[in-house]
Amino acid sequence: MTDLVMARLYELIIVLYALSIVLYFIDYLYKNVKCRRVAFWFVSIVWVLQTIYLVLFVIETKRFPILSLYEGVFIYAWLLTMLSIVLHCIVRVDLPVFFINVLSFVFMSIHLIAPQSAQQIVGEALISEMLLIHISFAIVSYAAFSVAFIFAILYLILYRILKQKKWNNLWSRLPNLQQTMSWINYSTIIGVPLLLISLILGLEWAFLTLEGISIFDVKIIGSFVVSVVYLIIFVLHRKGTLIGTMYARVHIYLFLLVVVNFFLGSKLSNFHLWV
Repeated sequence: MTDLVMARLYELIIVLYALSIVLYFIDYLYKNVKCRRVAFWFVSIVWVLQTIYLVLFVIETKRFPILSLYEGVFIYAWLLTMLSIVLHCIVRVDLPVFFINVLSFVFMSIHLIAPQSAQQIVGEALISEMLLIHISFAIVSYAAFSVAFIFAILYLILYRILKQKKWNNLWSRLPNLQQTMSWINYSTIIGVPLLLISLILGLEWAFLTLEGISIFDVKIIGSFVVSVVYLIIFVLHRKGTLIGTMYARVHIYLFLLVVVNFFLGSKLSNFHLWV
């Protein structure tokens, strides 16, 4: 019975999310305040329904759903939805909110069609608080890098518009270049330490729990490279060596590396159980 309720609930989430994105797009094109308000409330309802789905899962399985790649995708989308609501209420930026919701919807759709197998779940004997914190911090860092990715795209769009002097009312609701760059930096400041802490905790858990672990595992190397490169480009930006459009482009390329590490890295790992 619970599985049926959760399935119908997920279908409702997808439908409401799709409608909210359409309404946000109409609002952006025609500046329809009514559409924007309805879209925001739809997204808010989506987040509430996602939370209810999360609670039902916890009640059904007696655990938090972050022990497989399949479940991690849902938590990642849930965080993005929450971030879009926060940005709408506090920062009041319209286009970034639209793009974040589009990204969240994409991952919700991936979660819907992705196969779930009992083999995907980490064995109960191997579950510990360290592992849960490791995975949680990793997902939150990915959400932070997603926000940096969205604002990097917007920075390039805004820069191109200003350079070509094609500014019009259609782009009037974009944040300015300074605000966009600030959000890229804020997201990086949050994401890098969380990913490094996650990597350290994950390594500690693996060496204490599993046998025959190699530090040259694909997942370990991928996560280490991502965190170090993010840290390097942030330091270079602070020194004034890497600025403007080049800094934004690097963030876009790096996020693509994050996605590859998120999915492919886990699949190719010899020991990583979050697959």
